[in-house]
Amino acid sequence: MSKTTAATAALTKAGVTFDLHPYDYDPDAPRVGLQAAEALGVDPSQTFKTLMAEVDGKGVCVVVPSNGEVSMKKLAAHFKGKAAQMMKVPDAERATGFKVGGISPFGQRKPAPTAMDETAQLFDLIYINAGQRGLLLSIAPDEAAAFLQAGYVDLMA
Repeated sequence: MSKTTAATAALTKAGVTFDLHPYDYDPDAPRVGLQAAEALGVDPSQTFKTLMAEVDGKGVCVVVPSNGEVSMKKLAAHFKGKAAQMMKVPDAERATGFKVGGISPFGQRKPAPTAMDETAQLFDLIYINAGQRGLLLSIAPDEAAAFLQAGYVDLMA
């Protein structure tokens, strides 16, 4: 497993501090984020998943706890749109340059406007995909939000 991904390279170039946490990725897990949290022995609410969605047809990135569900209504409202829906897998992979199960909000091929769930602020460190299946990184939420130019928002259903 490579420890350098587009995500880790982008963070390193920006001087952002993070630590890597490899784990055994299970492609058959019903919820990859929960499987990652369990494999690393981390609280699922501290492990964040990266989702790609569309608001009025425009791509956006959403960072939310792995044990939660996004409210499409709140997501659309945050980006001042009328409707939100999940991006189709091939479109998400093409836009980000990452495979589903390994999508990171950092180092995406075409960076999208990003929203981070407000619960990230509850932790000193959060765990987010590092751009490869089976590899998370831990990062201070404020560092992640600053790098992504993301606001903290109530996004949960």
